[in-house]
Parts: sequence; C-alpha cells; structure tokens
Amino acid sequence: MYLFEPSARPALTIAGDERMFPIRQVYCIGRNYADHAAEMGFEATPESPFYFLKPAECVTQKAVVPFAVGTQKLQHEVELVVALKSGGRGLTPEQAQAAIAGYAVGLDLTRRDLQIKNRDQGRPWEIGKVFDDAAPCSALHLVEDTGYLTEGSIELLINGETRQQGDLNQMIHDPAALICYLSTLQTLHAGDLIFTGTPAGVSDLQPGDRLTAKCAGVGEMSVTLSD
Repeated sequence: MYLFEPSARPALTIAGDERMFPIRQVYCIGRNYADHAAEMGFEATPESPFYFLKPAECVTQKAVVPFAVGTQKLQHEVELVVALKSGGRGLTPEQAQAAIAGYAVGLDLTRRDLQIKNRDQGRPWEIGKVFDDAAPCSALHLVEDTGYLTEGSIELLINGETRQQGDLNQMIHDPAALICYLSTLQTLHAGDLIFTGTPAGVSDLQPGDRLTAKCAGVGEMSVTLSD
C-alpha cells in the first residue's frame, strides 16, 4: 500500500517486439572517446572510466522534446546505449557480455554552460545533465539480432548536416569492459542502461533543430527541439 499511486516505470520499445524494456538505472560514461576528451580540454587515458547518473525519467522516445530551460548552451552527445538483461557484482568479461540484452542509439543532451560553471566551482554538475527529456533514445534492438557491437559507424546530423561522426571501435573502454568496471563498484541489475560516451563534434543547439542519430547495427532515431 502506497501513500499515492507510483508513477509508471519508464521503458523503451523493442524493435519488432511487442514487449517493453523496463528501465531501472541509467549510467552515463564520460570521455570514452579520445577525440571528445581532447575537444573538452582533457587528455584521454586508459585509466578507469568515470560515470554519472541520469534518472530513468530522463529517457524519452518522443518525436518532439522541449528545448531545455535555464541554459544558453544546450549541446548534443550521440552515444551507443547498452541495455542489460541481467546483472551482478564483480562480473567477468564473459559474464558482462552475456548480460547485454541489446543496443539503442541515444543522445546525452547537456546544458554545457551549467555543467562547466558548477564543475569549475567544485560542485556536482548534474544540473548540466539532468532535466526533462535529457536522454532521447531509439527503440532497443536485441542482441540476438545485432550481435555484440564493438565496431561500426556512429554519427549525428543536425538539420541534415553531419556534426558528429566516429566509430564504435574508437571507444577507450568497450561495452563489456564498462559493464565489468561498473560491477566492481555496485551491483548491476536487469533494466540498467549504459550510455557509452560520445565522439568529437559536440556543438550548440537551437530551438527548432532536428537531430538524427545513427549507429551501425541499431539504425537511427530523430527528435526535434521545440521552440
């Protein structure tokens, strides 16, 4: 018995399947492509990855989302999204790979001005990453259909113009390695999503922009920022 009726669990559609993927936790990996780390003023190293969280409620499959409030510098980050069908602690690479349910392509929308301001003040910078509809995502493609993805093109077009372009093999830590690392810090669970980082080319967005994210093996998705 609850004090009030709980909100419905956020979920992703599954390509070619009537079932839904229930979202539990959303892990977002930072600086997992060397070229993106460089454009942000950092040197990429093979040290342990770092991550932040977005609430599951940030994930959206809407065709139109509102331009984020409170920012003068909204930016895009296109990413391969890994969905887990099982979890655990201290997973081996084999267990990590077996835990993958499938893949999607998503966007880590970022209020960059707020992120940098809080980072430079030594404050948590979730304010730059967490807001309504901050993580547009495509339908999930099951691993039985895609195979295990470690290479292939990933790109983002804004109003038909390519802004980001890279290859999944440029990731410093591949999906299995990310799952292994996360599982050393806490228990992973079925329903967790991992946004695996973005290649170089992030840039400012404007109201009315149409974003088209593409990733080999999982197709594409488009979202428009409303005025």
